Amino acid sequence: MKHIQKRFILYAMFVLLPLLMEAQAVVVNGTDSLDNAKDPLVQIAYRKVAQSDLLGGVSVVNYNELTKKNYNTYSLDNMQGYIGGLSGNSLWGMGEYLVLVDGIPRDANNVLPTEIDQISFLKGASAVVLYGSRAAKGVVYISTKRGQEEPLKIDVRANTGFHVSKSYPKYLGSAEYMTLYNEAQVNDGLSPSYSDEDIYQYSSGNNPYRYPNVDFYSSDYLKQAYNRTDVTTEISGGSERARFYTNIGYYNQGDVFEFGEAQNNKTDRLNIRGNIDLNINDFISAYINANATFYNARSANATDRDANDNITDNYWIYSSIMRPNRVAPLMPLSYIDENDLASWNLVNGSNNIIGGEYFLAGTQVDQKNVFADYYAGGYSKWTSRQFQFDTGLDFDLKNLLDGLAFHTQFAVDYATSYNTSYNNSYAVYQPAWYNYNGSDVIAGLTKFNNDEKSGVQNIGNSVSNQTIAFSGYFTYENSINETHNFNAMLIASGYQQTRSEVYHRTSNANIGLQVGYNFKGKYYADLGASVIHSAKLAEGHREAISPSVTLGWKMKKENFLADASAIDELTLSLSGSILNSDLDIEDYYMYEANYTQASGAWWGWYDGASERSTNSKRGSNEDLTFVKRKEVSANLMASMWDKLLTVNTSFFLNSMEGMIIEPMTVYPNYFFTYYPDASFVPYVNYNNDKRVGFDFNVNLKKQIGEVDFNLGVSGTYYTSEATQRDENNEFDYQNRQGRSIDGLWGLQNAGLFQSQDEIDNAPEQKFGGTVKPGDLRYIDQNDDQIIDSKDVVYLGRAGWSGAPLTMGVNLTTKWKNFTLFVLGTGNYGAYAMKNSAYYWVKGDGKYSEVVRDRWTETTKETATYPRLTTEGGSNNFRDSDYWMYKTDRFNLAKVQLTYDLPKSMLQNFLFKEISAYVSGANLLTISKERETLELETTRAPQTRFYNIGIKARF
Repeated sequence: MKHIQKRFILYAMFVLLPLLMEAQAVVVNGTDSLDNAKDPLVQIAYRKVAQSDLLGGVSVVNYNELTKKNYNTYSLDNMQGYIGGLSGNSLWGMGEYLVLVDGIPRDANNVLPTEIDQISFLKGASAVVLYGSRAAKGVVYISTKRGQEEPLKIDVRANTGFHVSKSYPKYLGSAEYMTLYNEAQVNDGLSPSYSDEDIYQYSSGNNPYRYPNVDFYSSDYLKQAYNRTDVTTEISGGSERARFYTNIGYYNQGDVFEFGEAQNNKTDRLNIRGNIDLNINDFISAYINANATFYNARSANATDRDANDNITDNYWIYSSIMRPNRVAPLMPLSYIDENDLASWNLVNGSNNIIGGEYFLAGTQVDQKNVFADYYAGGYSKWTSRQFQFDTGLDFDLKNLLDGLAFHTQFAVDYATSYNTSYNNSYAVYQPAWYNYNGSDVIAGLTKFNNDEKSGVQNIGNSVSNQTIAFSGYFTYENSINETHNFNAMLIASGYQQTRSEVYHRTSNANIGLQVGYNFKGKYYADLGASVIHSAKLAEGHREAISPSVTLGWKMKKENFLADASAIDELTLSLSGSILNSDLDIEDYYMYEANYTQASGAWWGWYDGASERSTNSKRGSNEDLTFVKRKEVSANLMASMWDKLLTVNTSFFLNSMEGMIIEPMTVYPNYFFTYYPDASFVPYVNYNNDKRVGFDFNVNLKKQIGEVDFNLGVSGTYYTSEATQRDENNEFDYQNRQGRSIDGLWGLQNAGLFQSQDEIDNAPEQKFGGTVKPGDLRYIDQNDDQIIDSKDVVYLGRAGWSGAPLTMGVNLTTKWKNFTLFVLGTGNYGAYAMKNSAYYWVKGDGKYSEVVRDRWTETTKETATYPRLTTEGGSNNFRDSDYWMYKTDRFNLAKVQLTYDLPKSMLQNFLFKEISAYVSGANLLTISKERETLELETTRAPQTRFYNIGIKARF
């Protein structure tokens, strides 16, 4: 590892620095930015095209310009606010897309906003066909910044800001919990566990150590805000022959914890990115890209276990299950009877006296807790190193054929990560209390475990990944009398990703062909095709052809619109594609039959003999083939009134066909048995899904007086349908076919039972346990007088791949040297369930504030929560519309005010440009369910981020 780091530093010293010196000696005109260019170039598959020549299914964000008015910490932050087609974590609702950084499969979180020049969103099947199988659900192509022909330029940016938690869970205090737990026991016919005296002592607060009331979210443990600071330096420049760009950045982020080792929690990142573009001669050019990233994250150890022996190695998980009255984590030394020498001898031998005043407390049941872990359990450090390198050669072959060129790219990426830790054990002490003259005193201690620090550094969780990629392709561009314009590409490409402890590599190999023609820039035709290969299928079925055709029409160039002064541009395009993909083929050898003895039944022919049967787990199907994305899409791009208004909108209809399942209803039932667990049913291509929708992006630019306005509105709306499913339900209303792919299913409720008489006259609810007044009542869908799984119905869309409607609004106003930027995003039309332990309170779980609205005989008219129970609550706590809520929301995602210092003030000064800005992120959520949407119960809280920054150019 150190050798690699040294080589990278040597590369920076001996390659970049000489080019820096050369660039300082060259004075050339800087190139226009992408935003200001008359017809900017947009990166698509294996080439760049003029934005006016895009034929649909592609959206682009000029990130270099965006960062001038909007400081971000994540490369894909709120991109749905600028473009249509992106919803949640998917493009056109398709699911996980492929991320390419400079053409290589890489993680989006390993390239920071200051390193990015442009992001292209390739949504349509026609836009991704040349990338082969792994790109079948869309591509996000991130292009990093490059050097230009200009003098040496140095940009420095510094930011510091604070994360402020939006909200914390609200759990009941000890006394209220104990009171309501008693009520739950009475509801179940049990005797109360807590006496009135106990409850009084816990409520009085006179001795919070003997009668604890632990609030995990108090300022004793959590900070009101924690810091994130970053500094970035960009160096670029060059001449006609050589151009370079270097980005060196560092950030450090703290954590919300205020105590123990956890107050030292932090994450830091150092990145060094550089690239060089060389014109070797008149017909050969080359480039080199390199990036090194060094991540470190330190955190306190936590290895506590709950009552079921589940590891709760997370403060937030522990805080969601640990009842407030169970144990006080710290105990003051001052409570120990001064004459109790045995107890003093115990604590004096402890290595963990906190602040000189407290010892670690516990019980025989709770010998560990997260507080003691964070004070005395040691710490761990996660280390990650990522090295990325790619290089390419471009050959202009015009001497062989005018317009012909050849391009190559080769990449090797390597990433490794591991954990190191110092794991300490510690003793806790259970106090024996007595009352002396009206005061509580500790008269004895019982010790559990021992304080031990081995001093040994443990190393584990080592992970390594490697990506190797190569592409070589010919391009051809030519024109005949500027009337007949041709372009073509012939591509061979592939990549392979190796991951530790994963036997099979992730691979993508394909040959691509693209042929394009346009007549006078008016009528366009584009044919794309790729031949793909997948080792997941049987021999003879591992190759397939994916074709795509696109037709375009620039209507503005027609005579009937040529004189329409209101219309600048008007382009219509139509695409049809069939993409073959192995993305949804989950594993290798799924086409083979599988036999095993691992789950076979024991048998023998005679006494003493013991054999195990060989069971068939599945049948074979060598005709298993690729999943197909069949798509028709249309796109309209328009510009009006001298670019006052621009519109880009797309319509899409796609069908994912032949998704792989084991169709139990297609084969006779004697093909499988439940005992022994055996089946001859093979995997087949069967399930089909359909998505229909549209996206749009509308921009309005207007100057009013001295103020420039730029308003952008974007959105995506789509519906989904399961068009074919393997099912044979008794009742049609339970068929998944014809319903949304992301459907929520459950029971329909009819409120809460108010009396035993209602229960006696209602259909029998057969979910276990005794149904009592205050329990949920459900609708009998099939009128069989029984409530069971046959009464489950479709309830709504969950929006797993994005809400049905996703929208974004961005506003930029400029006045003199001030720039105000505002970004809002919204999601509408999806539902979710309140089904976490915070809402489904049962057994001896921790009680949240929702139980205050529980059903009782005195609150039956206003209750909004079922009766309390110490049992499993199987009748109440299951998916139903009682727990559903709308996830509709509008987020004020960003507000930033920037001031550019007048250049007249910087004459004869070290700096050429200086900008300062203040910003806030995730500021406001507008929703009826805002509290629910902003609440995290088992994870770190959502935060607002307030930042101040400065940028200077030398």
